[in-house]
Formats: sequence, structure tokens, C-alpha cells
Amino acid sequence: MNATIKNILKEHDLRYTSCREEVLDKFLQQDFALSHADLEANVSEHFDRVTVYRTLRTFLDAGLIHKVLDDEGITKYALCRQHCSLHEHHHEHVHFKCTSCGLTNCLDNVQIPSIILPNGYRATETNLLMQGVCANCSEQKEA
Repeated sequence: MNATIKNILKEHDLRYTSCREEVLDKFLQQDFALSHADLEANVSEHFDRVTVYRTLRTFLDAGLIHKVLDDEGITKYALCRQHCSLHEHHHEHVHFKCTSCGLTNCLDNVQIPSIILPNGYRATETNLLMQGVCANCSEQKEA
């Protein structure tokens, strides 16, 4: 087992399973958000869709990953860069979806501005999705 993965699971009080190792490895290999379907297509055939879903749910509940807004209604997930929990995520950042390659990235250094809601409203989650052309696709078009 990969020592980095073992340490991450331990830090989040999660026991080791081969599915958790493989799913976490996929997140560590990518710098963009992944959907359940992305993971299901790229993990061992030993794991059915329910097992992958349960792994995502466990990671979400432990604060290891967070949901990423998608304009197509598909839930995607990305690694939390800080130690979060189910009820407390410490990052409010922008997500960027490239209209050229279709990848969605967390822009950790771009914060969502504070929004004052009308009386009686209470936000439980804030998401901001920007769309355009990512740096990689911009460079390819210029070349």
C-alpha cells in the first residue's frame, strides 16, 4: 500500500480498504474534479458502482473530498486541501470548468466573495462555477 494514501486515510480516521486506496489514488493523480462515472470507469473491475459510491460518501463525510458544482447537473468531487469534516469545510473557492476540454478545476486561491443574504435566509453551502477556457487549452490554441 502507498504510504501517502495510508497516512491520508489515517489522518481522516478511515480504515484501509483496497477500494479506498484505489479511489484516493485516482484523486491524487488528477488536478481536476472527478465524477462517480469517471472513477467507476478507471478503478479495478472488482469494485461495483455501489462500492465506489459508498467510498465517495465516506470520503465526503470524513472531509477528505468536497462536492464540485457542474453546469450539467453531474456531481463531481475534488480533494480538500485542508482538513475538513462533513459539517465544516474550511475552503470557499471558485471552481472553473473549461468549455474546451470539459475539465473542472478548483481555483483554491480565488475566494468566493462574502454574500449578505436577506433576513430569514441561511446558507449551508456556497458554490461558484466559472466557465471559460483553461490555461492548458489557451496555450494549445496559441501554439
